[in-house]
Amino acid sequence: QVQLVESGGGLVQAGGSLRLSCAASTRTFSSYATGWFRQAPGKEREFVAAIAWNGNILYRDSVKGRFTISRDNAKNTLYLQMNNLKPEDTAVYYCAVGIRGGGAYLLGSYDYWGQGTQVTVSS
Repeated sequence: QVQLVESGGGLVQAGGSLRLSCAASTRTFSSYATGWFRQAPGKEREFVAAIAWNGNILYRDSVKGRFTISRDNAKNTLYLQMNNLKPEDTAVYYCAVGIRGGGAYLLGSYDYWGQGTQVTVSS
């Protein structure tokens, strides 16, 4: 069982920045796929960014050049640096860990989820 705890969400004006953190209870963090997803009100949860099992980094097109995913394996912590935020980035952001393979951009590839942290971007 892997427990994930997100932090770092909040209210920010358009053009601002936030850094999300996700602390994991597992010591084999580096062996798994780790990703960020988000869900806006009335919409389905969608992929944002991921570090795949082979170390490749993937981004949703709309966040490329603005968001950066990183991972500190020694601290078992996943990060999402979000710059130049836009109102359409407003959502609950979830981190996730996948242990059994599959496309790192797919919700179904992930086995463990955090509780989510709210990000609100005002215009």
